[in-house]
Amino acid sequence: MAITQEDVLRALSYVEEPDLGKDLVTLNMIEDVRIDGLNVSFSVILTTPACPLKELIHNACVRAIHTMVDKNAVVNVNLTSRVTTARAANSAILSGVKNIIAIASGKGGVGKSTVTANLAIALARTGAKVGLIDADISGPSMPTMFGLEDSRPHVFQTPEGKNLILPIEKFGVKLMSIGFLAPSDNAIVWRGPMASSALKQFISEVDWGELDYLLIDMPPGTSDIHLTLVQTVPVTGALIVTTPQKVALADAQKGLQMFRQPQINVPVLGVIENMAWFTPSELPESKYFIFGEGGGKALAEKHEVPLLGQIPLVQSIRETGDQGTPAITQEGTPAAAIFEQVAEEVARQISIRNAVAPRTQVVEMTR
Repeated sequence: MAITQEDVLRALSYVEEPDLGKDLVTLNMIEDVRIDGLNVSFSVILTTPACPLKELIHNACVRAIHTMVDKNAVVNVNLTSRVTTARAANSAILSGVKNIIAIASGKGGVGKSTVTANLAIALARTGAKVGLIDADISGPSMPTMFGLEDSRPHVFQTPEGKNLILPIEKFGVKLMSIGFLAPSDNAIVWRGPMASSALKQFISEVDWGELDYLLIDMPPGTSDIHLTLVQTVPVTGALIVTTPQKVALADAQKGLQMFRQPQINVPVLGVIENMAWFTPSELPESKYFIFGEGGGKALAEKHEVPLLGQIPLVQSIRETGDQGTPAITQEGTPAAAIFEQVAEEVARQISIRNAVAPRTQVVEMTR
């Protein structure tokens, strides 16, 4: 008997999306089913181009067709993606941005900006549209990390007469930082309201366009900047970056708990442990736990969130950041592979959050 579209969809209704716990047909992830004799083709719309389960889903689809439709079928599975969002379609601010991700640490000096820069580029390299706001107003790092210390953004006027800043783009990431607007050797000594005003400008007066992910590199602590962010836009989720040492974990825990306060209520997507161990380049299999061992894992387990990855203290990660070519751009290196894996886990947790958690609400101003 000839293969029908109904046969194909019936078979694929037994293929489950591992993270979401429902089948691909129910989740409307199957499109463009085509049949020509024994040739069967269809598209699977993944929830992110950084999906770490691509091969698993592909193989399960082929197996379902061979088992339930025809063992001789020639199956062509086209894996594509459409990044999900939990934001309202009529969002007034950042209407073209699907996911807004705050990356915080609590403590300075744990490599949060290094992690953020590499994550942004890693997501962009999968095909996602990515933006990055350097919200550390007093200590901006992104111009250095991206090799853009001397770059200055352009301002243009919309047909409605509004002035907008055009973000600077490099490595496929749209960037905005106070470091682009002030001389690099000048200290920015601003009170909280001025810093908050700058963040609001980066959010509402920059032409971000269509983005799958907008990463916000937060300053240390739990300050005005953090409150301004959650009072301005609904944040999809927060990532917590820490080192394994006790003093860093204490501050990371405060940062995590800030997002979980009832009046803020931003989902914590997971913990990233940076400088998890030291690995000398001449001894790539060795691990020296300079800052302690297992602190990030313990923090994640205590607060029942995923440990999204452990990034070693490797000299090349520091060197490439200083040179303006983050480690993720060095293809084929162990450091690049680690950041690729962490980016996949981050994208995965965002997709899960969008499927199971309610929309984040903008925090209302109280006096």
